[in-house]
Amino acid sequence: MLRTRQRIGKYRILGRIASGPLADVYRAQDTIQKMKVALKIPKAGDDTGHEEFLHEVRVATKLRHPNILSVLNASYIDGDFVIAMELGEESLADRLERRISTARALDLSAQALASMAYAHEHKIIHCDIKPENFILFAGDRLKLADFGFAKLNLRTLKASGSGTIDYIAPEQAMGRPKFQSDVFSLGLVIYRLLSGRLPEWPFEWPLAGQEKLAARVKPEVIDVLKKAIQLDPKQRYRDAVQMYSAFRKAQSTARKQKRSKPPKCGRPDTSWRKMRWREFQRQFKSQLETRHSCRRCEGPVSESMQCCPWCGFDNPARGSESRLPSSCPRCERGVKSDWDYCAWCYGSGFVEETSRTYPDKRYSARCDGERCHGPLMPFMRYCPWCRKKVRRAWKLKGSRHACKSCNWGIAREFWNYCAWCREPVHRE
Repeated sequence: MLRTRQRIGKYRILGRIASGPLADVYRAQDTIQKMKVALKIPKAGDDTGHEEFLHEVRVATKLRHPNILSVLNASYIDGDFVIAMELGEESLADRLERRISTARALDLSAQALASMAYAHEHKIIHCDIKPENFILFAGDRLKLADFGFAKLNLRTLKASGSGTIDYIAPEQAMGRPKFQSDVFSLGLVIYRLLSGRLPEWPFEWPLAGQEKLAARVKPEVIDVLKKAIQLDPKQRYRDAVQMYSAFRKAQSTARKQKRSKPPKCGRPDTSWRKMRWREFQRQFKSQLETRHSCRRCEGPVSESMQCCPWCGFDNPARGSESRLPSSCPRCERGVKSDWDYCAWCYGSGFVEETSRTYPDKRYSARCDGERCHGPLMPFMRYCPWCRKKVRRAWKLKGSRHACKSCNWGIAREFWNYCAWCREPVHRE
């Protein structure tokens, strides 16, 4: 695993985005073109996937479409095969962890279909359609990625059962992928987008989440999904081109317009949850730096929190844009350029980028290590200079309460969980 601030060719590693069985994906800075990119690098010593990475580059280079992720560069650097791609904000899988409106879900579904229809027009079968392989960019632009398993449709197509088991079509699992296999997988992705649930074998209707689906879209869209996830490939759409056409026709009347009375001018938001979050932010945002939103419930959270204090979700700010210049490749939290270790997760050390030290007004304590005494920011778990675990119990200014488990300060009036150790908060 590459370390933060490590150089590889013209790229400087900023942090790790994801890790798969064959490759790691990093966020990096192109030091020549002064732009941020995503780097895909095969696992060290893994020669089995080498041809798949070469194949991925060749296929992605052929496909030029607004909804297909572009490969910016591919080359050997210090013996490693490195693929540089456009850097998105998050994957569709991450976006599915949060609430999503019907209009946005339908728009993302249409973009996913457009990308797959374009690939099918060029005789390319993707073979690994899943939310993780759709990347979201600014403005809700969705792009299809990862053509490592893609197959060229010939008269005789031989392939392994490669793919992700939750979204794989039955015939693809037996090594016989077709255009209809991508249709099946895409149908499951869109069903999950619109219903919040992933159907399971044997895919017999009514499926899990169908009540929510029926409440959000009209029967025409449901009929498209029913046809897409038929077990018999002959009963599905022949390819994504045909499915895209049917979806666009159904989408024109897809949304059920639930009209409600417009709020009166100046009427405040009466949602108790939002009011609670707003009051919490008024008291603690500056101190806790809760400028991010939880990936699940969208409540205000900070990078230093180990879990969401509202819903208990692990590392709730993961993937958010940090105000610090780099990020830890292990937990993806922000780190400063002069730190030697991650202050939040005990991650591996960083490559030394500079001998310069940077003052920061947020430093408010000192490490108690005999040879260190480096400055610490509130709620650090480890010293970023010597990696020693911080033993002091951090207090939350403005609150008299502490967690009964870890003894760190908590906002008991607001939180459901301790943000530092996930202990449930009991209000007396």
